[in-house]
Amino acid sequence: MNRELVLCCEDFVSLSRSLDAVFADDIAERLCAYTLGGGARIRPQFLWWALRACGGTDAEVPAALRVAAALELIQSCALIHDDVMDRSAERRGRPSFHTQIALQHAANGREPDPSAFAHSAAVLAGDLALSWADDLVAGADLAAAVRPDILRIWRLMRTEMVAGQYLDLHGQATSSRSAVQAIRTVCLKTARYTIERPLALGAALAGADATTTRALTAAGRCAGIAFQLRDDLLGVFGDPEATGKPAGDDIRSGKATYLLAVAHSRARTAGARGVIDLLEDCRGSADLSAATLSSVRDALRSTGAPAQVERRIGRLARAAQHHLAAARLHGSAARRLAELLTAVASPPGGDAAPPVTAAGPGGGAR
Repeated sequence: MNRELVLCCEDFVSLSRSLDAVFADDIAERLCAYTLGGGARIRPQFLWWALRACGGTDAEVPAALRVAAALELIQSCALIHDDVMDRSAERRGRPSFHTQIALQHAANGREPDPSAFAHSAAVLAGDLALSWADDLVAGADLAAAVRPDILRIWRLMRTEMVAGQYLDLHGQATSSRSAVQAIRTVCLKTARYTIERPLALGAALAGADATTTRALTAAGRCAGIAFQLRDDLLGVFGDPEATGKPAGDDIRSGKATYLLAVAHSRARTAGARGVIDLLEDCRGSADLSAATLSSVRDALRSTGAPAQVERRIGRLARAAQHHLAAARLHGSAARRLAELLTAVASPPGGDAAPPVTAAGPGGGAR
Protein backbone atom coordinates (compact mmCIF):
# COMPACT_ATOMS: atom_id res chain seq x y z
CA MET A 1 0.00 0.00 0.00
CA ASN A 2 2.86 2.39 0.73
CA ARG A 3 4.02 2.18 -2.88
CA GLU A 4 0.49 2.93 -4.10
CA LEU A 5 0.30 5.90 -1.74
CA VAL A 6 3.66 7.22 -2.96
CA LEU A 7 2.56 6.98 -6.60
CA CYS A 8 -0.75 8.72 -5.86
CA CYS A 9 1.02 11.51 -3.98
CA GLU A 10 3.47 12.00 -6.85
CA ASP A 11 0.55 12.42 -9.25
CA PHE A 12 -1.17 14.91 -6.96
CA VAL A 13 2.02 16.94 -6.45
CA SER A 14 2.61 17.00 -10.19
CA LEU A 15 -0.90 18.36 -10.73
CA SER A 16 -0.38 20.93 -7.97
CA ARG A 17 2.93 22.07 -9.46
CA SER A 18 1.27 22.58 -12.83
CA LEU A 19 -1.05 25.05 -11.06
CA ASP A 20 1.43 26.98 -8.92
CA ALA A 21 4.90 26.31 -7.53
CA VAL A 22 4.31 28.09 -4.21
CA PHE A 23 1.12 26.09 -3.57
CA ALA A 24 2.92 22.88 -4.51
CA ASP A 25 5.91 23.60 -2.25
CA ASP A 26 4.04 24.92 0.77
CA ILE A 27 0.94 22.70 0.80
CA ALA A 28 0.93 19.78 -1.64
CA GLU A 29 4.51 18.58 -1.04
CA ARG A 30 4.16 19.08 2.71
CA LEU A 31 0.84 17.21 2.75
CA CYS A 32 2.38 14.25 0.93
CA ALA A 33 5.38 14.20 3.27
CA TYR A 34 3.02 14.36 6.24
CA THR A 35 0.91 11.47 4.93
CA LEU A 36 3.88 9.31 4.00
CA GLY A 37 5.96 10.16 7.05
CA GLY A 38 4.26 8.22 9.82
CA GLY A 39 1.30 6.34 11.14
CA ALA A 40 0.62 2.68 11.75
CA ARG A 41 -1.54 2.36 8.62
CA ILE A 42 -4.17 0.58 10.70
CA ARG A 43 -7.07 1.60 8.47
CA PRO A 44 -5.54 0.08 5.32
CA GLN A 45 -4.65 -3.03 7.30
CA PHE A 46 -8.21 -3.55 8.47
CA LEU A 47 -9.46 -3.08 4.91
CA TRP A 48 -6.83 -5.47 3.55
CA TRP A 49 -7.33 -8.30 6.00
CA ALA A 50 -11.13 -8.00 5.85
CA LEU A 51 -10.87 -8.34 2.07
CA ARG A 52 -8.69 -11.42 2.40
CA ALA A 53 -10.64 -13.00 5.26
CA CYS A 54 -13.90 -12.59 3.31
CA GLY A 55 -12.48 -14.41 0.31
CA GLY A 56 -11.25 -11.53 -1.81
CA THR A 57 -8.95 -12.49 -4.66
CA ASP A 58 -6.05 -10.86 -6.49
CA ALA A 59 -8.58 -9.32 -8.88
CA GLU A 60 -9.68 -6.93 -6.12
CA VAL A 61 -6.16 -5.89 -5.10
CA PRO A 62 -5.73 -2.81 -7.36
CA ALA A 63 -9.01 -1.29 -6.19
CA ALA A 64 -8.28 -2.24 -2.57
CA LEU A 65 -4.89 -0.51 -2.66
CA ARG A 66 -6.41 2.61 -4.16
CA VAL A 67 -9.14 2.79 -1.50
CA ALA A 68 -6.55 2.03 1.20
CA ALA A 69 -4.47 5.00 0.00
CA ALA A 70 -7.62 7.15 0.20
CA LEU A 71 -8.08 6.08 3.82
CA GLU A 72 -4.61 7.39 4.65
CA LEU A 73 -5.40 10.73 3.04
CA ILE A 74 -8.69 11.09 4.92
CA GLN A 75 -6.71 10.30 8.07
CA SER A 76 -4.35 13.17 7.22
CA CYS A 77 -7.36 15.44 6.81
CA ALA A 78 -8.68 14.44 10.23
CA LEU A 79 -5.32 14.84 12.00
CA ILE A 80 -4.49 18.20 10.44
CA HIS A 81 -7.91 19.63 11.27
CA ASP A 82 -7.86 18.10 14.77
CA ASP A 83 -4.53 19.72 15.56
CA VAL A 84 -5.78 23.11 14.36
CA MET A 85 -8.94 22.83 16.46
CA ASP A 86 -7.02 21.61 19.51
CA ARG A 87 -4.09 24.02 18.98
CA SER A 88 -1.76 21.01 19.24
CA ALA A 89 1.86 21.88 18.53
CA GLU A 90 3.05 18.29 18.01
CA ARG A 91 1.96 15.16 16.19
CA ARG A 92 3.88 11.87 16.15
CA GLY A 93 6.74 13.50 18.01
CA ARG A 94 7.19 16.20 15.36
CA PRO A 95 5.71 19.65 14.77
CA SER A 96 2.08 19.42 13.70
CA PHE A 97 1.14 20.55 10.20
CA HIS A 98 0.13 24.09 11.14
CA THR A 99 3.19 24.41 13.39
CA GLN A 100 5.46 23.53 10.46
CA ILE A 101 3.90 26.31 8.39
CA ALA A 102 4.11 28.79 11.26
CA LEU A 103 7.80 28.02 11.78
CA GLN A 104 8.51 28.47 8.08
CA HIS A 105 6.79 31.85 7.88
CA ALA A 106 8.13 33.09 11.20
CA ALA A 107 11.62 32.39 9.90
CA ASN A 108 11.15 34.45 6.74
CA GLY A 109 9.61 37.32 8.73
CA ARG A 110 7.12 38.29 6.03
CA GLU A 111 3.96 37.27 7.88
CA PRO A 112 2.91 39.55 10.79
CA ASP A 113 0.88 36.77 12.46
CA PRO A 114 2.30 33.42 11.35
CA SER A 115 0.06 31.40 13.65
CA ALA A 116 -3.17 32.77 12.16
CA PHE A 117 -1.82 32.28 8.65
CA ALA A 118 -0.68 28.73 9.53
CA HIS A 119 -4.05 27.73 10.95
CA SER A 120 -5.84 28.93 7.81
CA ALA A 121 -3.33 27.22 5.52
CA ALA A 122 -3.65 23.97 7.48
CA VAL A 123 -7.44 24.02 7.10
CA LEU A 124 -6.93 24.26 3.34
CA ALA A 125 -4.41 21.40 3.47
CA GLY A 126 -6.91 19.20 5.31
CA ASP A 127 -9.55 20.06 2.72
CA LEU A 128 -7.08 19.15 -0.01
CA ALA A 129 -6.37 15.78 1.62
CA LEU A 130 -10.09 15.01 1.69
CA SER A 131 -10.44 16.05 -1.96
CA TRP A 132 -7.56 13.81 -2.97
CA ALA A 133 -9.07 10.92 -1.02
CA ASP A 134 -12.38 11.39 -2.82
CA ASP A 135 -10.58 11.48 -6.16
CA LEU A 136 -8.90 8.16 -5.43
CA VAL A 137 -12.15 6.42 -4.51
CA ALA A 138 -14.01 7.89 -7.49
CA GLY A 139 -11.24 6.74 -9.82
CA ALA A 140 -10.77 3.26 -8.34
CA ASP A 141 -11.37 0.35 -10.74
CA LEU A 142 -14.32 -1.05 -8.80
CA ALA A 143 -16.41 -3.94 -10.07
CA ALA A 144 -19.91 -2.83 -11.01
CA ALA A 145 -21.41 -5.18 -8.42
CA VAL A 146 -19.55 -3.61 -5.49
CA ARG A 147 -19.25 0.05 -6.55
CA PRO A 148 -22.59 1.18 -5.03
CA ASP A 149 -21.71 -0.36 -1.65
CA ILE A 150 -18.19 1.10 -1.64
CA LEU A 151 -19.46 4.60 -2.45
CA ARG A 152 -22.25 4.32 0.14
CA ILE A 153 -19.80 3.29 2.88
CA TRP A 154 -17.37 6.04 1.87
CA ARG A 155 -20.06 8.74 1.99
CA LEU A 156 -21.21 7.54 5.41
CA MET A 157 -17.66 7.50 6.76
CA ARG A 158 -16.88 11.05 5.65
CA THR A 159 -20.01 12.48 7.22
CA GLU A 160 -19.62 10.42 10.40
CA MET A 161 -16.07 11.69 10.83
CA VAL A 162 -17.10 15.34 10.51
CA ALA A 163 -20.09 14.80 12.81
CA GLY A 164 -17.75 13.30 15.41
CA GLN A 165 -15.32 16.21 15.08
CA TYR A 166 -18.18 18.65 15.61
CA LEU A 167 -19.45 16.78 18.67
CA ASP A 168 -15.89 16.88 20.03
CA LEU A 169 -15.84 20.66 19.62
CA HIS A 170 -19.37 20.97 21.02
CA GLY A 171 -18.37 18.97 24.10
CA GLN A 172 -15.46 21.33 24.71
CA ALA A 173 -17.54 24.47 24.17
CA THR A 174 -20.33 23.32 26.50
CA SER A 175 -18.02 21.65 29.06
CA SER A 176 -20.09 18.50 28.66
CA ARG A 177 -19.89 15.94 31.46
CA SER A 178 -22.12 13.37 29.76
CA ALA A 179 -20.60 9.89 29.52
CA VAL A 180 -23.25 8.92 26.98
CA GLN A 181 -22.36 11.85 24.72
CA ALA A 182 -18.66 11.12 25.14
CA ILE A 183 -19.16 7.57 23.86
CA ARG A 184 -21.32 8.84 21.00
CA THR A 185 -18.53 11.23 20.01
CA VAL A 186 -15.94 8.46 20.22
CA CYS A 187 -18.06 6.20 18.05
CA LEU A 188 -18.53 8.79 15.30
CA LYS A 189 -15.16 10.50 15.45
CA THR A 190 -12.89 7.49 15.79
CA ALA A 191 -14.44 4.02 15.97
CA ARG A 192 -16.27 4.09 12.68
CA TYR A 193 -13.68 5.61 10.37
CA THR A 194 -10.72 3.95 12.09
CA ILE A 195 -11.93 0.33 12.18
CA GLU A 196 -15.62 -0.26 11.44
CA ARG A 197 -15.78 1.39 8.00
CA PRO A 198 -12.39 0.08 6.77
CA LEU A 199 -13.62 -3.43 7.67
CA ALA A 200 -16.87 -2.74 5.83
CA LEU A 201 -14.95 -1.51 2.78
CA GLY A 202 -12.81 -4.65 2.72
CA ALA A 203 -15.86 -6.88 3.11
CA ALA A 204 -17.71 -5.00 0.34
CA LEU A 205 -14.75 -5.32 -2.03
CA ALA A 206 -14.81 -9.08 -1.42
CA GLY A 207 -18.58 -9.28 -1.97
CA ALA A 208 -19.23 -10.55 1.57
CA ASP A 209 -22.80 -11.35 2.58
CA ALA A 210 -24.86 -9.17 4.94
CA THR A 211 -24.47 -11.48 7.96
CA THR A 212 -20.68 -11.50 7.73
CA THR A 213 -20.55 -7.75 7.18
CA ARG A 214 -22.78 -7.04 10.20
CA ALA A 215 -20.59 -9.20 12.45
CA LEU A 216 -17.40 -7.60 11.17
CA THR A 217 -18.65 -4.06 11.58
CA ALA A 218 -19.92 -4.77 15.10
CA ALA A 219 -16.49 -6.11 15.98
CA GLY A 220 -14.89 -3.01 14.49
CA ARG A 221 -17.17 -0.65 16.39
CA CYS A 222 -16.34 -2.27 19.73
CA ALA A 223 -12.60 -2.33 19.00
CA GLY A 224 -12.69 1.26 17.74
CA ILE A 225 -14.36 2.58 20.88
CA ALA A 226 -11.83 0.69 22.99
CA PHE A 227 -9.03 2.17 20.86
CA GLN A 228 -10.18 5.73 21.54
CA LEU A 229 -10.77 5.12 25.25
CA ARG A 230 -7.19 3.86 25.44
CA ASP A 231 -6.04 6.99 23.59
CA ASP A 232 -7.92 9.15 26.11
CA LEU A 233 -6.08 7.43 28.96
CA LEU A 234 -2.76 7.89 27.20
CA GLY A 235 -3.60 11.55 26.60
CA VAL A 236 -3.49 12.10 30.36
CA PHE A 237 -1.24 9.36 31.71
CA GLY A 238 0.91 8.46 28.69
CA ASP A 239 4.58 9.08 28.08
CA PRO A 240 5.06 11.71 25.34
CA GLU A 241 8.08 9.76 24.09
CA ALA A 242 5.75 6.85 23.32
CA THR A 243 2.60 8.73 22.26
CA GLY A 244 4.24 11.45 20.18
CA LYS A 245 1.99 14.08 21.79
CA PRO A 246 2.47 16.30 24.84
CA ALA A 247 0.97 14.83 28.01
CA GLY A 248 -2.20 16.51 29.21
CA ASP A 249 -3.29 18.03 25.90
CA ASP A 250 -6.82 16.70 26.33
CA ILE A 251 -7.06 18.53 29.68
CA ARG A 252 -5.56 21.71 28.24
CA SER A 253 -7.98 21.76 25.31
CA GLY A 254 -10.97 20.91 27.52
CA LYS A 255 -11.98 17.77 25.67
CA ALA A 256 -15.16 16.10 26.90
CA THR A 257 -13.63 12.63 27.21
CA TYR A 258 -15.30 9.58 28.70
CA LEU A 259 -12.52 9.48 31.30
CA LEU A 260 -13.41 12.98 32.57
CA ALA A 261 -17.15 12.28 32.45
CA VAL A 262 -16.70 9.17 34.61
CA ALA A 263 -14.40 11.02 37.00
CA HIS A 264 -16.93 13.84 37.48
CA SER A 265 -19.74 11.37 38.06
CA ARG A 266 -17.81 9.36 40.61
CA ALA A 267 -16.52 12.49 42.37
CA ARG A 268 -20.08 13.85 42.69
CA THR A 269 -21.30 10.53 44.07
CA ALA A 270 -18.47 10.52 46.62
CA GLY A 271 -18.97 14.19 47.49
CA ALA A 272 -15.34 14.91 46.55
CA ARG A 273 -15.77 18.66 46.08
CA GLY A 274 -12.03 19.30 45.96
CA VAL A 275 -11.60 16.87 43.06
CA ILE A 276 -14.51 18.42 41.17
CA ASP A 277 -13.14 21.94 41.67
CA LEU A 278 -9.65 20.90 40.53
CA LEU A 279 -10.97 19.24 37.37
CA GLU A 280 -13.18 22.23 36.60
CA ASP A 281 -10.35 24.71 37.14
CA CYS A 282 -7.85 22.81 35.01
CA ARG A 283 -10.10 21.77 32.16
CA GLY A 284 -9.38 24.03 29.20
CA SER A 285 -6.34 25.61 30.88
CA ALA A 286 -3.88 26.12 28.04
CA ASP A 287 -0.97 26.89 30.42
CA LEU A 288 -1.44 23.76 32.55
CA SER A 289 1.91 23.09 34.26
CA ALA A 290 3.53 19.70 34.77
CA ALA A 291 2.97 19.98 38.52
CA THR A 292 -0.72 20.75 38.12
CA LEU A 293 -1.10 17.94 35.58
CA SER A 294 0.36 15.60 38.19
CA SER A 295 -2.30 16.77 40.64
CA VAL A 296 -5.00 16.17 38.03
CA ARG A 297 -3.71 12.65 37.50
CA ASP A 298 -3.82 11.98 41.23
CA ALA A 299 -7.35 13.38 41.40
CA LEU A 300 -8.51 11.18 38.54
CA ARG A 301 -7.00 8.11 40.15
CA SER A 302 -8.67 8.95 43.44
CA THR A 303 -12.09 8.70 41.79
CA GLY A 304 -11.34 5.27 40.33
CA ALA A 305 -12.23 6.57 36.86
CA PRO A 306 -9.09 5.26 35.08
CA ALA A 307 -9.74 1.76 36.44
CA GLN A 308 -13.38 1.95 35.32
CA VAL A 309 -12.29 2.99 31.84
CA GLU A 310 -9.83 0.06 31.77
CA ARG A 311 -12.65 -2.32 32.66
CA ARG A 312 -14.80 -0.96 29.87
CA ILE A 313 -11.93 -1.34 27.42
CA GLY A 314 -11.61 -4.96 28.49
CA ARG A 315 -15.33 -5.61 27.96
CA LEU A 316 -15.21 -3.97 24.54
CA ALA A 317 -12.17 -6.04 23.55
CA ARG A 318 -13.98 -9.24 24.48
CA ALA A 319 -17.11 -8.10 22.63
CA ALA A 320 -15.04 -7.38 19.51
CA GLN A 321 -13.70 -10.94 19.49
CA HIS A 322 -17.20 -12.34 20.11
CA HIS A 323 -18.60 -10.45 17.11
CA LEU A 324 -15.63 -11.48 14.97
CA ALA A 325 -16.24 -15.13 15.82
CA ALA A 326 -19.87 -14.70 14.70
CA ALA A 327 -18.60 -13.76 11.23
CA ARG A 328 -17.38 -17.37 10.88
CA LEU A 329 -14.22 -16.47 8.99
CA HIS A 330 -11.38 -18.95 8.66
CA GLY A 331 -7.78 -19.14 7.55
CA SER A 332 -4.65 -17.09 8.15
CA ALA A 333 -6.29 -13.80 7.13
CA ALA A 334 -9.05 -14.30 9.72
CA ARG A 335 -6.42 -15.01 12.38
CA ARG A 336 -4.53 -11.86 11.42
CA LEU A 337 -7.75 -9.87 11.66
CA ALA A 338 -8.33 -11.22 15.18
CA GLU A 339 -4.76 -10.22 16.12
CA LEU A 340 -5.26 -6.70 14.81
CA LEU A 341 -8.50 -6.25 16.73
CA THR A 342 -6.77 -7.48 19.88
CA ALA A 343 -3.81 -5.19 19.31
CA VAL A 344 -5.96 -2.05 19.13
CA ALA A 345 -8.54 -3.00 21.76
CA SER A 346 -6.92 -5.01 24.56
CA PRO A 347 -5.79 -3.35 27.79
CA PRO A 348 -2.10 -3.47 28.76
CA GLY A 349 -1.18 -6.61 30.62
CA GLY A 350 -3.76 -8.67 28.74
CA ASP A 351 -3.14 -11.14 25.98
CA ALA A 352 -2.48 -8.40 23.49
CA ALA A 353 -1.04 -9.18 20.11
CA PRO A 354 2.13 -7.43 18.91
CA PRO A 355 1.72 -3.77 17.95
CA VAL A 356 -0.05 -3.07 14.68
CA THR A 357 2.77 -2.77 12.14
CA ALA A 358 3.63 -3.86 8.66
CA ALA A 359 2.04 -7.31 8.49
CA GLY A 360 -0.45 -5.98 5.96
CA PRO A 361 -0.16 -3.25 3.34
CA GLY A 362 1.00 -0.61 5.85
CA GLY A 363 3.72 -0.04 8.40
CA GLY A 364 5.34 2.71 10.41
CA ALA A 365 4.80 4.40 13.75
CA ARG A 366 1.38 5.40 14.89
